[in-house]
Amino acid sequence: MKIVGMIPVRMESTRLPNKAIRDICGLPMIIHTLKRTLLAKELDAVYVVTDSTEIKKLVESYNGKVIMTSKNHQTGSDRLAEAASKIEANIIVNIQGDEALVNPKHIDQSIQGLINSDAQVSILLTKFSKQDSPGDIKAVVNLKNEIMYISRTDIPSDARVEVANMLKAYHVVSFRKDFLIKYASLEQTPLEKIEYNEYLRILENGYKIQGVMVDSDSVSVDTEDDLKYVTIKMEDDEIYHQYKF
Repeated sequence: MKIVGMIPVRMESTRLPNKAIRDICGLPMIIHTLKRTLLAKELDAVYVVTDSTEIKKLVESYNGKVIMTSKNHQTGSDRLAEAASKIEANIIVNIQGDEALVNPKHIDQSIQGLINSDAQVSILLTKFSKQDSPGDIKAVVNLKNEIMYISRTDIPSDARVEVANMLKAYHVVSFRKDFLIKYASLEQTPLEKIEYNEYLRILENGYKIQGVMVDSDSVSVDTEDDLKYVTIKMEDDEIYHQYKF
C-alpha cells in the first residue's frame, strides 16, 4: 500500500493576502506545513500541490516536491484529484497548506483511522467550545465516530440542553485514491452549496466519512490574528525545534 501526503496551496487568499509565503519564526508558512508533514511516519511521499510558479520555486528551494495543477479548480479536493491522477498511490492524505502547526502524529492517526474502517474518507476531529464561529467547521458523529453532519453553525443545538463540547473538523483528510477521483467528478450538492463545505458532497451521496478523535489546538491561518497566534505557539513548539535548523 502506497500512502502519499498532498498539501494543496494557492497564492491567492481573500482575508490574508499571500498567506502561503508569510513569515512564521523565520520560515514561510507553507514550509512549516511541508516540514511537519514530512515527519509523519505513515507517508511514503509528500507533494505540495499548487497552481503558483512562485510557490513551486519556493518549495523546491527547500528540496520539496511539487505537482502543478490547473488554476480552474473550485475546491482543494478537486485540485488534489488532478494531482492524484498523476501518481501511483492507494491513499491520498490532504494536509491543508495553512495548517502550520499540524502534528505529524495526527497525520498518522488519520491514515490509520481510514485503514481500520470501511469508510472512503477519514477526517480529524477535536473538542471545541467557541460559539458562533462560522469560520470553524463543526461536526456531529454517530456511536461509531462516523460523521453524520458538518456545519458552520454550532451543532448539536444547545437550545434545551447545555453542550459541554462541540467537535471541530481539523483539516487533515485521508482519501482512498479511487474515491477521491470519483468524488471530484460528482456534481456539487444542495447542502454543500448552503454550508459552503465540500465534504458534504460525500455525505449527501451516501458515502461514509470516518471521524478520528485527536487532541489539538491547531488553527488554520486565515487572518492576521491567526498568524499572530500561530507565531506565538510556534516559538515554543517541540516539533518546530526538530526542523528549524
